[in-house]
Amino acid sequence: MVTEDILIECARRGAQIYAEQHPRPSQVTQVQAAQMLGLSAQTICKMVRAGRLSLNGLGMIPISEIDGALRLK
Repeated sequence: MVTEDILIECARRGAQIYAEQHPRPSQVTQVQAAQMLGLSAQTICKMVRAGRLSLNGLGMIPISEIDGALRLK
């Protein structure tokens, strides 16, 4: 008999396997950000200059910034 606990464990393990196969970067370039958000690189540059997206010390955009922009979309 399949219990709820077994189903939850299967779902948890599936999510873990997926995460291990498709790791997310911790930061992206402005070009990568544009691709992820479906915008032009020029628009991303304007968003950075306007303070809507921030760069880290390496000049890259933290993935948390992309997640926030996607939520607003």
